[in-house]
Amino acid sequence: MRKMTLALTTLALAAVGFAVPATAHASAGCNAAWPGRDGNVRAWRDWDCAGGLLGVSAGNDASWADNAGGFQGVANVASSVMNSGYVGGKDVVAFYYYANYSGGYGCLKPGELYVDDLTRDHFTDGHPMNDNIMSHQWVTESACAAGSFIS
Repeated sequence: MRKMTLALTTLALAAVGFAVPATAHASAGCNAAWPGRDGNVRAWRDWDCAGGLLGVSAGNDASWADNAGGFQGVANVASSVMNSGYVGGKDVVAFYYYANYSGGYGCLKPGELYVDDLTRDHFTDGHPMNDNIMSHQWVTESACAAGSFIS
């Protein structure tokens, strides 16, 4: 009887192991949204590149709140971002807490591809990045301070 109980317990634990999904950094939503290297930065309203595309831009955008540039009227709502820019030169996207590239910032390298959940990241001034981006610009990696890179 003891062997039967041990066997059933082992079988139950194995079944639980199969039922509980493993956590992975890669996200199906952002993976599916990846366009390849097309020279742009993108942002979405929700995590995992969902909830509506907020904008696409190959250039800088000094105010996500105004009606100009690739991001219009969408300040302080982004929860996931993507860097599909071309590699070389100014290939890092710096996202800023304030308009006009001011306040704290967080930098996204091209090799990182995207951040599917900005709740994990903070600007250099300590403010949380989720729902707090007001501008972005393309910079070189050397323009970003140590500890400013997001992932």
